[in-house]
Amino acid sequence: MPRTALFPGSFDPFTNGHLDIVQRGMALFDHIIIAIGTNSSKQRYLPVEQMQGLIAGLFEDEPRVSVRTFKGLTAEFARETGAAFLLRGLRNSPDFEYEKPIAYGNQHINARLETVFLLTSPTLGAISSTIIRDIHRFGGNVEAFLPFPMPPLAH
Repeated sequence: MPRTALFPGSFDPFTNGHLDIVQRGMALFDHIIIAIGTNSSKQRYLPVEQMQGLIAGLFEDEPRVSVRTFKGLTAEFARETGAAFLLRGLRNSPDFEYEKPIAYGNQHINARLETVFLLTSPTLGAISSTIIRDIHRFGGNVEAFLPFPMPPLAH
C-alpha cells in the first residue's frame, strides 16, 4: 500500500519553506497531496485557483506530488484521498503548540491518520506567508521567499 501524505494549508502564498517540507517529505512518502484548504478565519490574498496553478507548475515533472483544493475538515479530506499521514512543518515552538491540539483533533476524527512533523530548515525558519503578504502588499520584493514570481496585485 503506498504511503500517501496530505500536506494541508492555506498556502497564501506557498513559500520556499513549504517547498522545502514537500521536497524532504518525498523521502518519506510515496505520494504527497498538497491540499489547499479554506480557512474560515482568513481572508485570502491570492485566489485559490491561481495558487493551485502556481504550485502545480512547481511539481509538473514530479508525478508523486499532486495539488488539490478542499473545503471542510482536513481529517475527512485525508480519508477521502486515502492519505494515512498529515505532513506538517514546524518553524518554532509556538508552531508546535498550535499544531499539537490540531493533530489530536484530526486523530479523533480519523483514527488511522498520523501527523508527521518536519522541522523547517534553519535558513527558512523565519519565512511566513503573513510576512510575505505584508511585504508584497506594500510594494516590497519577496522573490527570495518564494519558488515562483509573485503575481502583481490587482488594483
